Amino acid sequence: MLGTMSERIGFISTRFAGTDGVSLESAKWAQVLWDFEHKSFWYAGLIDRDADVSHCVPEAHFEHPENLWINERIWGKHQRDPIVSRRIHEMASYLKSTLYDFVERFDISILVAQNALTIPMHVPLGVALTEFITETRIPTIAHHHDFYWERTRFSVNAVSDYLDFAFPPRQSGIQHVIINEAAQEELAWRKGVSSTLVPNVFDFENSPPEPDNYTKNIRAELGFADDDIIILQPTRIVPRKGIEHSIKLVEALKNPRAKLVISHAAGDEGYEYRNMLSELAHDSGIDLHFIDNRIGDVRKKNAAGEKMFTLWDLYPHVNFVTYPSLYEGFGNAFLEAMFFRLPILINRYAIFARDIEPKGFRVPLMDGYLTKQVIEEVRRLLNDDAYRQQVVDHNYAVARRFYSYALLRRRLRTMITNVSGMEDHD
Repeated sequence: MLGTMSERIGFISTRFAGTDGVSLESAKWAQVLWDFEHKSFWYAGLIDRDADVSHCVPEAHFEHPENLWINERIWGKHQRDPIVSRRIHEMASYLKSTLYDFVERFDISILVAQNALTIPMHVPLGVALTEFITETRIPTIAHHHDFYWERTRFSVNAVSDYLDFAFPPRQSGIQHVIINEAAQEELAWRKGVSSTLVPNVFDFENSPPEPDNYTKNIRAELGFADDDIIILQPTRIVPRKGIEHSIKLVEALKNPRAKLVISHAAGDEGYEYRNMLSELAHDSGIDLHFIDNRIGDVRKKNAAGEKMFTLWDLYPHVNFVTYPSLYEGFGNAFLEAMFFRLPILINRYAIFARDIEPKGFRVPLMDGYLTKQVIEEVRRLLNDDAYRQQVVDHNYAVARRFYSYALLRRRLRTMITNVSGMEDHD
């Protein structure tokens, strides 16, 4: 057990719902903390956790109308109108009062800020949280997924004072946590604060759940034959995912049974990219399937009365995964492929090349473009069952060593001890 008493830990973000990286990783943290008998509570603008341990404040969501009004006037601008400053302060003041309510309601002893002090999608919440930490001196862990300096859309702004103040703050007593080495260096250089590296993790100590009756006909339900080769692109449809490379890969395989399947929707950044991919697939003569209307966070029926499946329902029925991203903060889809023992194509995005590749995974790697060697390696992984099994078993073992819950347990034990001042009686 960790420490001499259980802590009551309050997770703070704009949203804890769905399958975004922040929601997924925070749930893993809560699970590991629960193993140590620490209790977790949730504060956000949108929450799908148990209502008995949740404090939902709609104004804390990044899509709240007041926050959207503010964002329209601070990004891409060089000057801030006084009324914008006033409304940021007013919203921050209100949100700070709700943080006091949250901590009092659940008797919170430690805060875990999940990206709320990192990416400035909700400036008033970051200001509120920073002031609250300063006023209360509550022990805080700030878990950073993506910093504002990593996103072009935040580079021109009228809130450099708030970014300096709260994204992230420099207060002593905050334990900063980052998910890759580049972020660790940038944070030290820009803010002068040290941090702990905790990569995204999976429960590699336990195998994935076995397919059940709900999913036994999933191929037929989604319109695939039993002998189709399902090549899955398990991402949203946004340009940085490099999905055109997946189309070119399937074209190069020259196998009519190969079907490219994209699991998630477009819309975050418009539909032009999705339309371009459809045209490219048509011109390349490949069979492209968009199945976001059948994949969701939970099993249910869609508007047409059809079964909805989760991504984890789909993985056991997939033959190969494509992940030709141009940029990722870490890359959860990579770990998911390792977890389900699936071969995967990777474009050597910077974080993969620096943090993940040196661990010794065996995956087809492209460096911005497909080569004959890469295509042949993919073909071998699809056709040679013994070779494929050898590769995926090797990758699972490597992932278990470097990205399992065991690593998260060790890091969380240290961090909780650091911020709470408890002695470790493990």
